[in-house]
Amino acid sequence: MKKIGFIDYFLDEWHAEKYPGWIDKASSGRMQVAYAYGKTNLDGKLSNAEWSQRKGIQLLDSIEEVVEQSDYLVVLSPDHPEYHEELAQLALQSGKPTYIDKTFAPDRAAALRMFELAEKHRTPMYSTSALRFAAEYAGIEKQGIESIISLGPGMFANYAIHQVEPIVSLMGTDVRRVMWVGTDQTPALLIGYGDGRQAIFHQYGWECPFSMALYYDGGASKFLKIESDFFGAFIENLVGFFESGKPPVSQEETIVIATILEVGMKAAKTPYQWLQLP
Repeated sequence: MKKIGFIDYFLDEWHAEKYPGWIDKASSGRMQVAYAYGKTNLDGKLSNAEWSQRKGIQLLDSIEEVVEQSDYLVVLSPDHPEYHEELAQLALQSGKPTYIDKTFAPDRAAALRMFELAEKHRTPMYSTSALRFAAEYAGIEKQGIESIISLGPGMFANYAIHQVEPIVSLMGTDVRRVMWVGTDQTPALLIGYGDGRQAIFHQYGWECPFSMALYYDGGASKFLKIESDFFGAFIENLVGFFESGKPPVSQEETIVIATILEVGMKAAKTPYQWLQLP
């Protein structure tokens, strides 16, 4: 059995709660979350010690111990990506397959630094939104997509990734500029490609399901409502990554996604103006 180590900002959060059981099931018991580290305890949450005791996962005193004792590493902190670079430092120097939860990085510079560190130490590493692996996107013809309109829940800081990731995976990385066209309560970002293609995503609150309309240059269109078990598909993909050591998401896509999100946050301060990507 291979042992997985969690590295988190704090452990009493939804991803840390769900991933251990899902990984055990998807790997048929070949992998188990055995170790965990939490940087801090938060008021109103279980302490890291309480969470670990309840989950039957050994809490270790340092990131060093988790990295040393684990076969594979998962850097969590899904709602606090500003800690990813700090939490991932030793993991990315370990040479052990490492997954970094969404959102990968708060800005392009941090994304580049993390990839450079992983490459220097030959550490297989990737990050993704689970939405990338929704069954509804599988088999979609990518050639000829002229425009996409995407809808989904949540707010920009921690949920925009779930729409930007599928857009980039379908339309590619040649993104040149973005424009904020939303409000404080209903974020929306227009994404412009170098050849004139465009995508737009809207966030319309927690009751709004993930869905997408695609228009092709030949006049055809498709509408998708995401209803599949995308988290299950993501976990199966994660298990495959640990076994193969081959990142399933390209570095180029992840860096472009981080850049879109960074510039998108800036665009919110200057609505209806194009901001160029670096």
